[in-house]
Amino acid sequence: MTAINLGFTHSASSPSRTAIGMGALTIASVLTTVGFACAVPLAAFAAIAAMSFGRREALAAVGAVWLANQAWGFTFMHYPMDGKTFAWGGALGMIAALSCEAAGLATRRFAGAVGAFVAFLAAFLVYEGSLIAIDLAVGISADDVALATVARIFLINACAFGGLWALKTVLTNATSRRKLSATLAPRHI
Repeated sequence: MTAINLGFTHSASSPSRTAIGMGALTIASVLTTVGFACAVPLAAFAAIAAMSFGRREALAAVGAVWLANQAWGFTFMHYPMDGKTFAWGGALGMIAALSCEAAGLATRRFAGAVGAFVAFLAAFLVYEGSLIAIDLAVGISADDVALATVARIFLINACAFGGLWALKTVLTNATSRRKLSATLAPRHI
C-alpha cells in the first residue's frame, strides 16, 4: 500500500516543503504544550509525522516536536531540574519515536481514512502501552493508571490528530488546486 498524501509526503516533496512541514508540526507542538503541559499529544504528532514524511523525516519531525516540548517546559513552565524529570523526558522522546514507527507500519499497510485511523490507533496504543509498562517497571501500580486519565489523554490525542489531519488536508487541497490552475492556465507566447 502507499503512504497517505497529506501534502508533505516524501516522494513528492522538496526539502523546503519537508522543512516547512516539520516546522509547522514543531510550532503546533509548542502551542499544545502551552495548553496541555504534560499531556502534549505526542501520539497524534507521531501519527501525523509518519503519514506525512518518509521514515527518517518522520522520526526527525517527532524528535523536533519532543525537543520543542521539553525546551518550552523547562524554560517557561519550570519543569523540575532533577533526574526523575530528565528520565521521564527522555523516555517520552523514545516512546514518541516508537509511536511514530508503529504509525509508519500502519501507514504502509493501509490507505485512505482507514490508514489514518489505524496509524493513529497504533501510535496511541504504543504510546500509552509504553507509559503503562514503565509505570509498572518502576513500581507504580496498574490501579494508579485510572481509566479516566487514559480516556482524557486519548481524547486530547484524538482531537489533536483530527485537527492536524484536517489542516493538512486543507493545505494539500489548496496546493493541488493552485498547481492545477497553473497547469491549465493559458500560456502566452
